[in-house]
Amino acid sequence: MSEPEVLYSDVRFTGARGNGKEATSPSEETTYSEIKMLKTQPPAEQPAASQQVESNKRSKVTSDRVPLLVLSVLLTVAVIGLCVVCFDNFQTKKTLQTMKNESEAMKKNFTECLSEITQCTRLQPMCPEPTEVNTNEPCQKCEEGWELHGGKCYYFSNNRSSWNQSREECVHHGGDLVKIDSREEQSFLEERLRNKMNEAEDKFWIGLTDSREEGRWLWVDGSELNTSLTFWSGNEPDNWSGIHPDGEDCVRMGEKGGAVELKCWFDLSCNKPQKSICEKAAQTGHYVCNCSL
Repeated sequence: MSEPEVLYSDVRFTGARGNGKEATSPSEETTYSEIKMLKTQPPAEQPAASQQVESNKRSKVTSDRVPLLVLSVLLTVAVIGLCVVCFDNFQTKKTLQTMKNESEAMKKNFTECLSEITQCTRLQPMCPEPTEVNTNEPCQKCEEGWELHGGKCYYFSNNRSSWNQSREECVHHGGDLVKIDSREEQSFLEERLRNKMNEAEDKFWIGLTDSREEGRWLWVDGSELNTSLTFWSGNEPDNWSGIHPDGEDCVRMGEKGGAVELKCWFDLSCNKPQKSICEKAAQTGHYVCNCSL
């Protein structure tokens, strides 16, 4: 720290005489005295005041910045929160869309499955049981009211009509009058008719006729009757003309009490109203609808 500065000053004192007269003696004129004065430092209070002002200024600046800092923090938190909410909203929408797509796929699959089940149930309520669950193996089925046997569907009509009218009815339902191709099929039909006939004459038309040419028996599909596979009863066919002068050109079958050796075919006038047997191929279905839900 530098030394304090020294100030020198000459002070001159003039002696005064009494009665207002001036002094005439040199010794009485002037007296010199040396006075040493120190140049004092600024008051100690000045630095403290300056520091106080500076401190107040800093405090004021700091106080002004606090709200801005708090506001900045709150704004940052709000932005972060908004980003989190937006992200969660995006994830939620994405999840909902995925669930919606899966729901639509399940609904479509379920509808297809239900359609197959409904169709199979409607066509054949008594479809044979599968050997294994979910084998999805094909099965044969018939529409309601039709009976399945040997890959064919049979409909035993109780409507009494002529041979031609009966055939039209069968065609209307997608089939034709029955054509018997085997002894086993004849056995099935003969047995079924025992339970459907109410009396001896309550017989059913089959799809066999010689109306085009007498003695030449043809099935409805145009094929000729196999003479080694016939089931005529007794002296049939006899072409009896007692009912109609044109004789008997169409065939009916059935024996209420059962037929010996399955022989229960009878020729009859085609115009005589009778019940009938319709036949058509069975459709292919499935035992089980295997749904991947």
